[in-house]
Amino acid sequence: MESIIPRCCGIDVHKAQLTACVRLTAEGQVVELVESFGTTTPDLLALRDYLAAQGVTHVAMESTGVYWKCLYYALEDEFELLLVNAAHIKHVPGRKTDTIDAASDRPSARLRAPARELRASQAHPPPA
Repeated sequence: MESIIPRCCGIDVHKAQLTACVRLTAEGQVVELVESFGTTTPDLLALRDYLAAQGVTHVAMESTGVYWKCLYYALEDEFELLLVNAAHIKHVPGRKTDTIDAASDRPSARLRAPARELRASQAHPPPA
């Protein structure tokens, strides 16, 4: 049985834009809110404040190149973060959009690796 997180968010990460899909579940009702944000520091802080205002507890994001790192650093103190591998995310066949990707990134996706461990391994690669 799949565990449902009542207040979660999936973020589709790109170089210049983030698409966030917040899913709120209460009393059997599900509401999805989709918003776009830039990737500058003020934009990341605005995203953090928006997620906090929605009562989000868990955030999943794709591990897209290096673009996820600044987002991760901006959110790591406020939320339970999940770094997911885009290859493991399934979505409904059809037109690919950032909104579909963001909705698919919600925390029910498979984890790539704990983000702190991944970040540490990239900072200090093992000796050859």
